[in-house]
Amino acid sequence: MANIFALFPGQGSQKVGMGKQLFEQYEVARDLFARANEALGFSLSSICFDGPADKLTLTEITQPAILTVSTICFRLSQLQPQATSHTIVAGAGHSLGEYSALVAAEAISFEDAVRLVNKRGRYMQEAVPVGTGRMIAVLGKEVSELQAAIDANTAGVAEIANINAPGQIVIAGSVEGVSGFVEKLGAAKVIDLPVSAPFHCGLMKPAEEKLRVDLKNIQINQPKFPVYQNFTATWSDDPETIRENLALQVCGRVRWVECVENVVKEKQPSAVWEYGAGNVLTGLVKRINATIPRVNIDSPESLSSMAA
Repeated sequence: MANIFALFPGQGSQKVGMGKQLFEQYEVARDLFARANEALGFSLSSICFDGPADKLTLTEITQPAILTVSTICFRLSQLQPQATSHTIVAGAGHSLGEYSALVAAEAISFEDAVRLVNKRGRYMQEAVPVGTGRMIAVLGKEVSELQAAIDANTAGVAEIANINAPGQIVIAGSVEGVSGFVEKLGAAKVIDLPVSAPFHCGLMKPAEEKLRVDLKNIQINQPKFPVYQNFTATWSDDPETIRENLALQVCGRVRWVECVENVVKEKQPSAVWEYGAGNVLTGLVKRINATIPRVNIDSPESLSSMAA
């Protein structure tokens, strides 16, 4: 019996054409896209399959699109004959992927999650005027070095948003704040991220407050398997704790390295499987712990090769 750590990608994994092959070949995919379209009141499937790319990359579209494709991949994997030889011992998702993980664990209904992340994306975009925020990836530095530059920076908001892998940390904040941080940091490899808003920092507080209202109005159940949440890097089976962590996640940092390390330590998975478009998370896991086998479930071919 293989013990699987289930991963669910976040924003950035989207691409035009995502889910189309699965839609053409599997009734489960057709059903879930139809349910997403109905829940949202527009044709998410058409945007996923045909674009245009600039519409798919709108945060309020991207988030339900990635969640829907991840859910399809997960559901299909569970229907394969080989699924009986696998046990999911833990799940985790990167930022919006946490909602996909909770859907997979049956803690949140698919329709509630699709509507929630659509609103979440809209709230996050509205929280900061376009052009006034900035996110950068800093390579090859330790958290302590970045925190020292943050503490020395007085130009504006700059906070650690994501700790993705050793030597890959994301900073978010205002344009002025992040620029001031870069000056204080000194020599470092810095990459500007093509995002529409500075996610996972204090500037997202208006989005958190709006999302709290929506979170209060949905049913959250005990998850069928542990879902390690971004804000705490731990898991809980208490619905109210899960609800609170989802709200706090909007401004809080994504503690991805800790999530992976804690699952490896506490659940001893024999493999990690990433469900949905792209292979960003399996790539990060390789940098965190290269000894664990990694699999991407994102196509008919990957589903048919699950046994291997």
